[in-house]
Amino acid sequence: MPIKTSDEYIDSIRQLKRKIYCMGERVESSVDHPLMRPSLDAAALTYELAHDPEHKELLTAKSTLTGDTVNRFTHIVHSKEDLTKKVKMLRLMGQKTGVCFQRCAGLDAMNAVYSSTYDIDQKQGTEYHKRFRNFLTRVQQEDMIVDAAMTDPKGDRSLSPGQQADPDLFLHIVEERKEGIVVRGAKAHQTGALNSHEILVMPTMALKEEDKQYAVMFAVPADTEGIVYIYGRQPSDLRSLDTGDGSDIDKGNPKYGGQEALIVFDDIFVPRDRIFMMHECEFVGPLVERFACYHRMSYGGCKVGVGDTIIGATASIAEYNGTEKVSHIKEKIVEMTYLNELMYAAGLSAASEAAPLPSGAYWVDPVLANVCKLSVTELPFQIARIAQDVAGGAMVTIPSGKDLHSPEVGHLVEKYFKGVDGVPTRDRLKILRYIENACLGRGALAYLTESVHGAGSPQAQRVMIRRFSNIEHKKRLVRDIVGID
Repeated sequence: MPIKTSDEYIDSIRQLKRKIYCMGERVESSVDHPLMRPSLDAAALTYELAHDPEHKELLTAKSTLTGDTVNRFTHIVHSKEDLTKKVKMLRLMGQKTGVCFQRCAGLDAMNAVYSSTYDIDQKQGTEYHKRFRNFLTRVQQEDMIVDAAMTDPKGDRSLSPGQQADPDLFLHIVEERKEGIVVRGAKAHQTGALNSHEILVMPTMALKEEDKQYAVMFAVPADTEGIVYIYGRQPSDLRSLDTGDGSDIDKGNPKYGGQEALIVFDDIFVPRDRIFMMHECEFVGPLVERFACYHRMSYGGCKVGVGDTIIGATASIAEYNGTEKVSHIKEKIVEMTYLNELMYAAGLSAASEAAPLPSGAYWVDPVLANVCKLSVTELPFQIARIAQDVAGGAMVTIPSGKDLHSPEVGHLVEKYFKGVDGVPTRDRLKILRYIENACLGRGALAYLTESVHGAGSPQAQRVMIRRFSNIEHKKRLVRDIVGID
């Protein structure tokens, strides 16, 4: 089957029959819901650009499973070039949407599961890798979006999964049958869950043998009976409900948005051919590490692309304000660019130092991947601070776009929020609202908060850097220089 068009993708999501709740009410169709549609449109652009002659090379790849051309968001990386193109693709998508486009985690999860199932089979004689290859082949052929469901609610963080007062706070197996298993629990903060065709479930942390019921990995269709989705609120999200003249101004980003949800698994049956891990605790830690490193490298692409739009907005508002030639303004925009390119360089370096795994897939350099993500936990905040500095206080005090269109006061808004001559007031308000959205509003969820907590907290990256940085080797280097045995 050829790569889907954006219209075919949207229609495929419309056909899913799911139980979705938003703000206490049942939602019949996420496709037509004004809070959810912006995120769907962002995901749809990953399909549209795959058909664009200008971007087709980045958005597509030759499948190592079938030899067919597939969407790169479903591709297993088998070279440094694959990983480099992935980072460049993610930057492009961030530039085009200004938000999270929701396919990175699924891509990274599929790559982590691919190599991990191979390793389990080699040691245990299981058939997980064969099952996963069959699943992945279908994902590629039908050009599906896969949600990476790793994060459990966790409950009391001081207790292991099996010690929790409520065992369901970590997803686990509650029944084993000849034909499959029954699972119960939830996955939290699921980016793009409502825009996905399949849910790929993984354990959230390394496990000991006494917690083997939690060592489970599988995939189920997004509209499996018994799955409940609860939509997550976002800053300024009610602006998406605005209609009429001026509403596009107040939304900040009138086209695209991100989306997260809680996925509840209420005694879900999983057929045996969709199970990719069951009780193999010793392989959970390496699986989590692989996914984390793949995903942490991804931030050197997507967040950089969003950063490009914020830099562009900052330069634009300086132009509209008449300050673009002021020396300290020029220096601040240079600083933003410097910080943004540092993150990009870290992402590319993690790709350039990648190495093959036994499965043939390539894994990123773990130290550089975590350096990339640790940089992303800090530098976007500096970029956002400078954007707000250059934009000025009007970013958060300008009237509504509806006031601009008001017969009574519209001419006053037009007059008193004017910038340099020749630039329409409307355009100046649009840029101010975009900066507000990206730094404080709905867009800040993807650019700032996700930069801190997505793919693990800053401390998680520091732990990984310590683990893989080979301090003993560095000690030997200096001892050899100074002559210590």
